[in-house]
Amino acid sequence: MEIGKEIRVFAPASVANVTCGFDILGFPLSGTGDELSLIAIEEPIIRIKSIEGFDLPLDPEKNVAGVVIKKFIQDMNIKTGFELSLKKGIKPGSGMGSSAASAAAAAFAINELAGKPLSTKELVKYAMEGEKLASGIPHADNVAPALLGDFVLIRSYEPLDIIQLKAPEELYCTVVHPHIQVKTEDSRMILKKQISLKKAIEQWGNVAGLITGILTSDYQLIGRSMQDVIIEPVRSILIPKFKEVKESVLKNGALGCGISGSGPSIFTLSKGERNARNVQDTMRKIYQNIGVDFDIHVSKINKQGTHLI
Repeated sequence: MEIGKEIRVFAPASVANVTCGFDILGFPLSGTGDELSLIAIEEPIIRIKSIEGFDLPLDPEKNVAGVVIKKFIQDMNIKTGFELSLKKGIKPGSGMGSSAASAAAAAFAINELAGKPLSTKELVKYAMEGEKLASGIPHADNVAPALLGDFVLIRSYEPLDIIQLKAPEELYCTVVHPHIQVKTEDSRMILKKQISLKKAIEQWGNVAGLITGILTSDYQLIGRSMQDVIIEPVRSILIPKFKEVKESVLKNGALGCGISGSGPSIFTLSKGERNARNVQDTMRKIYQNIGVDFDIHVSKINKQGTHLI
């Protein structure tokens, strides 16, 4: 480990669940995310020097980037310490993978400083430590796409089995983030613990259809399959104007619409930038009319994932 060496990385925002793929599907956005600087220091401690953008803990035991680095140090038997600075581009509680971006950035950066002993895919389990701290559940549907790029399917958690799916070239995402906070931990608590076999079969069919649509660039199949009959009916009550947004965007160019992560952000997938921009205009008009602050992102599916800057 070279003392004093600095690594700077960017980790993107992401959309998890992708309607029917609760905890098993996700994809990253382009242009929006977190920047992390990591420096190897002689003193064997983890020091968070600064966090820009949002008020988050500087205590490494309470910060997702800190716990990721701690786990990596322990497993790799690293004797040096690290100092990090974080520039947050994603608001915590937005449903756009804020904690995942920080966790992914930390895992990627320390692996680079350590001489890349692990593949990017192997870093997912370390980034999941950050998600465990943030939400109580070590889910991978944000951190895996944030690290790897493209659509990612978590086929299994035990053992962890991650599959990348190449995104169709003309597929665009539009995400609106109304400025209210929905904590992942809270939004999980309201979910039903049991579901009917009928609902499960319907959801399985939609997941299979969505993955097939992605792999074959069948945009209409993607749209038909973006139906969540289990999670969305419960969580959507926490999001202002969700039903109106969904009905409106489907009439104005969106293939499908759903909750981004645990909300409150709402995402759509569209074929082509023109449709994605039409959806953006539709979302903007709805939230302007109710006086809720918001921001909107239009993006192709990010194929690069976390990278050096």
